Amino acid sequence: MAANLDKALFNLKFTAKQLNRQAAKAGKDEQAEKNKLKKAIQQGHGDIGKVYAENAIRKSNERLNLLRLASRIDAVSSRVQTAVTMRQVTGSMRNVVVGMDKAMASMEPEKISAVMDKFETQFEDLDVATGYYENATSSATATGTPQDQVDSLVNQVADETGVELNQEMAAATPASKIGEQEQREEELGERLRKLRA
Repeated sequence: MAANLDKALFNLKFTAKQLNRQAAKAGKDEQAEKNKLKKAIQQGHGDIGKVYAENAIRKSNERLNLLRLASRIDAVSSRVQTAVTMRQVTGSMRNVVVGMDKAMASMEPEKISAVMDKFETQFEDLDVATGYYENATSSATATGTPQDQVDSLVNQVADETGVELNQEMAAATPASKIGEQEQREEELGERLRKLRA
């Protein structure tokens, strides 16, 4: 069971990494298509530009789909990591219980106190790790994708190059902000690193 979980965790992480690489490649391909679109607009080839715009949008959608899939796989990976961590903590707690039995048999307060301190520390570590993985899992889903149209992309590139077209301009996408959830995850991650140190 332990080997299966570790192997599954490795495979999940490897697959997520491959999907992220493919998404990065699709992003580069999207940029290349946008550059071709820009050149076509500058040369006055509107029909060819629309083909490049369609290709850029397709590559953008491909990149977003790959990132969503990688995100889902990463969420599953986090759950498997939690299971692996729980298994390790369970083994540690079993050792603590054995130690508690021995300490209780001798009724030496120093030994009882040391065992209880170790138990509390491991329990806090478990809480931090579980909280971190739960937050990572809950925030791992991808956000919705914007519905760009071919004409709005053509307008955007035309605006960047200074070429005027007789179509409406696309609205700018607001920059994303760091949310409260990300700050909480960072704090939990920092606490986890301190506990491991």
